[in-house]
Amino acid sequence: MTHDVISGGQPIHAPDNLKPLLQDILQQAQSVHDGKVADYIPALAQVKPDYCALTVATLDGRVTSVGDTDTPFSIQSISKIFGLMLAMERVGESLWERVQMEPSGQPFNSIVQLEWERGIPRNPMINAGAILVSDVLVSHYSASKSAVLSMVRGLCNSGNVCVDSQVHDSEREHGARNAALAYLMKSFGNIEADVEEVLDHYFWQCALTMTTEELARSLAFLANRGKCPHSGQQITSHRDAQRINALLSTSGMYDQSGQFAFTVGLPAKSGVGGGIVAIVPDYGVIAAWSPPLNSFGNSAKGMAMIRNLANQLGLSVY
Repeated sequence: MTHDVISGGQPIHAPDNLKPLLQDILQQAQSVHDGKVADYIPALAQVKPDYCALTVATLDGRVTSVGDTDTPFSIQSISKIFGLMLAMERVGESLWERVQMEPSGQPFNSIVQLEWERGIPRNPMINAGAILVSDVLVSHYSASKSAVLSMVRGLCNSGNVCVDSQVHDSEREHGARNAALAYLMKSFGNIEADVEEVLDHYFWQCALTMTTEELARSLAFLANRGKCPHSGQQITSHRDAQRINALLSTSGMYDQSGQFAFTVGLPAKSGVGGGIVAIVPDYGVIAAWSPPLNSFGNSAKGMAMIRNLANQLGLSVY
């Protein structure tokens, strides 16, 4: 039996019981052998490469999961969404005077582009942009870490979300390139707070640890015009939810964002911990996790699973 939902103006013919479909997609993903686990952050290199999980959380409250969905993992750059939300809420339109909203066309940690553009990051989803957002949070919250953590726990209705201190320490010890980005922005006057405090918040935020179920639930508001479906709370305005989804569509999958839009057609964000989250407006959220990354820094199996599911259900917003 199927139920129809209109997403992006298109009907979705989704089965009432998604579990068999997700199990089939998870099984098919085992034939994907591309990629390797991120090793430039030693704590991430220790994660077993054969973990694999897939979750769909729909706006009616149903959560369907297969694989290692009870195992928490470091969400890394997916956390940039949470930081951006708080910064948009706190400083409003003035944020866009300090960070752009354009695709970068360069690696996510490019120093050359930041120098060329005089310390103004191309978008909030690349490292420089997320560090700039961290500066906004540190400058405008007396306890920026607590603000992020309490918000994320509330969004997914789980007190289990935490920060992996080993990953946090590893990020700080091997974060020289991110420090270079921050100090370069400081030299152009685009970082206001103490650089080391800003970097510590950024590294801490990247070390947030969640399961695919928690991750999918936490971002359901982006599929629901800014309103959290389980609490009914308006997390962001409809307009800001649209803006965040637009940024995810153009910049959320690093230099593979265009290909992802072309083949999948959903706003999405990945992290080098192997997680990917995709937003299906008016329907729900897909979260996938598999640690081995392709050459763009995206989970190879995760991309395959989300692409397969999106194509089978006709989820593209385009």
